[in-house]
Amino acid sequence: MSAGTKKALKLVEVWTDGSCDTASGHGGWAFLLRYGQRSLAASGYEAGTTNNRMELTAAVRALEELKEPCRVRLVTDSQYLKKAFTDGWLANWQRNGWRTASRQPVKNRDLWERLLELEKRHKIEWAWTRGHAGHEENELVDSMA
Repeated sequence: MSAGTKKALKLVEVWTDGSCDTASGHGGWAFLLRYGQRSLAASGYEAGTTNNRMELTAAVRALEELKEPCRVRLVTDSQYLKKAFTDGWLANWQRNGWRTASRQPVKNRDLWERLLELEKRHKIEWAWTRGHAGHEENELVDSMA
């Protein structure tokens, strides 16, 4: 390979999900990574959390597992997570000093900032799937979370 030739990035498919019992604040997150025939799944628990926080945590944990820059197709059933990247919400929040359109502080800023760091490392395609609609991988991460 010549000095000017770039190595093609591996394509990794990722499914993520988060959940939370709003009454107790008990939450969980899960992800499934797939590269070729290899796959890795993981999940975790947090107390005193929210559903949105668990959705973001699942994406952070999945992307942190990747040991080198990759092309990533990240599938989530969270419109909140997907649209923050695809519909310009994050750019607006940053431009507004991490404030929403209603001038409230953006929740989960620590996780959003971590996702922005990880997005610089990887080439990410953000995709959405309807939850609880029979999508095999989404159902798996949902049950793990």
